[in-house]
Amino acid sequence: MKRTVLMLSLAASLLGIAPVAHADLNSFLQSVNKQALSDIRNFNDMLSRQFGIPVPDVDAIVRRVPDPADAFMILQLGEMAHVAPALVLQKYERSKGKGWGNLARELGIKPGSREFHALKRGDLSFTGERGGMAMERKGGGQGSGREHGNSKGKGRDKD
Repeated sequence: MKRTVLMLSLAASLLGIAPVAHADLNSFLQSVNKQALSDIRNFNDMLSRQFGIPVPDVDAIVRRVPDPADAFMILQLGEMAHVAPALVLQKYERSKGKGWGNLARELGIKPGSREFHALKRGDLSFTGERGGMAMERKGGGQGSGREHGNSKGKGRDKD
């Protein structure tokens, strides 16, 4: 079974299929970088479509970051936090080296939230399609806890 999954992953990467979910954020970002470096123009077009940002704005962000995957993360965090990419880029430049989790917290994405967990797991996708929001919920993912009745709210379900 592991061999089949490995072979499918290898085939997908050789065919240039967009990265979807990975074991962690670093492996996801490495995959995004590899795809970007093979065709940066297509990469920028895909970022533009996925996040609804004009290509010239995407180009400007890509030029200001060390790796193309950093541009993806700036747009992804902006979407998750509901803030403009320019603000995310500004905070990114001020807090370089502190990590994506730290930047997510600065943007108001709470540790323990669905978005924060997806970020840490690398449960993101780079599809180039707007409706394909970069977070994919697949079976077995962590939710907020409320749907399983284990929320710790005070006075909950008291008579």
